[in-house]
Amino acid sequence: MLTSDQIGSLICILKIMSLSQIDFSKTLTDDQVYETIMGNYSDLSKDWIFHQWNWMNNVYASFNDHYKYMIVISLVEKTLQFYDQMNIQYSYEEYYSKSYLQIEKFSITELCEKLDLPKETVRRKVLELEKEGVITRSKKKIIIDRKAFTFVKPDNQIKISAKYIYLVYQALNKEKLYQKKLDQKLIENIIKKKFTLCWRWFYRMQIPLIIGYQKFMSDLTTFHIWGTVCMNQVLNVSKLLETAADKPPLDHFTTSRILIDNVGTDIGISAMSISEMTSIPRTTIIRKCKYLLDNDLIRINKKKQYVLTTLNFRKILPYQTEAFKFKAKFIRKVLNLLVIS
Repeated sequence: MLTSDQIGSLICILKIMSLSQIDFSKTLTDDQVYETIMGNYSDLSKDWIFHQWNWMNNVYASFNDHYKYMIVISLVEKTLQFYDQMNIQYSYEEYYSKSYLQIEKFSITELCEKLDLPKETVRRKVLELEKEGVITRSKKKIIIDRKAFTFVKPDNQIKISAKYIYLVYQALNKEKLYQKKLDQKLIENIIKKKFTLCWRWFYRMQIPLIIGYQKFMSDLTTFHIWGTVCMNQVLNVSKLLETAADKPPLDHFTTSRILIDNVGTDIGISAMSISEMTSIPRTTIIRKCKYLLDNDLIRINKKKQYVLTTLNFRKILPYQTEAFKFKAKFIRKVLNLLVIS
C-alpha cells in the first residue's frame, strides 16, 4: 500500500506530465486579464456590480447574517483546498450530493485572520452556528451539516459568473489575447464539471475582496447596502456609460468618474426599496445609512433618496484597483482551464 508521501509524489509526477502537454503560449497571465478589465470597464461595470450584488444577497439569505455565511464558506474553502492538493475533483452534482462536509484542524484564530474579525465575534458566531445545528465540533474537527440550513446552491450564481467571464473573454478576444472560441454555456459547463476546483478559486476571490471593504464600512451589512445604492446608480447612468460602436470603451478611472460625478443622481433609491431588494430589515437599512451619511459615502438627493458622493472616488477607488486583481486571477484561471481541458 502506498504511503501518503508516495501518493503525493505520484500526484506531482502526474501533474508535471500533464503540464508538459500544455501549450503555454495560448494561456493568459493575470496582468493581461487585469489590464483588459480596467481598459474596458464601461462595457463591464454594470455586469460586475450586479454579479457582486447578487452574491451578497446570497450571502445574507442563508442566515440573515453575512458573517455566519462567511465563516461557513471559509471553512468549506479549507476542504476545497484539501481536494485540490490531493488532486480530487468533484462536479457540481457530486459535490451537492453530500449531506455534510468535514473540515480538519479548525482554528478560531485562523478564521479571525482570514475574515479580519475579533476573536469574540468569531467565537460567538461559531457558537450560534452550533446551536442552529449547522456545524458540529469534535476537538479540532468540524462537521458542516447541509440539511440544517438552506444553503444557497450557486446554480444562478454560476450563470451570472459565466456571463461576466464571457464578457471579459470577448474583450480579450478582440485584443487577440485569447483565441479559443467560447460561449457562455461552455463556461458554465466547465465550472460545473470542475466545480470544487473552480469554486475554490471563486471563494479565494470573494473572501479577501469582500472583507477588504470592511476598512471603509462599519461591517458587511453596511457594505451590502452601499453596494445596492451603487448598483442603482450604475443602472441609472448606464446609457451614458454605453459607448457607440465606433468609439472605444472607457477605462475604469473615466467610467467611475462619470458615475460618481453626480451624473444621474436625480434617481436615487429609498430605504424601502433597498430592503425589498436585499431582504435586510428597513430599520437596519436606516441605521446603516446613517453611518454612510455621516462618513460622506452617500448623500440624500432632493427626492429624499440615497445616492453616491464624490468621496467614493477618492476613498474607495484606489482599493478597487487592487481588489480587481483578485477578480483577474479568478477569471484567468477559469479561461486557462478551458484552454487545457
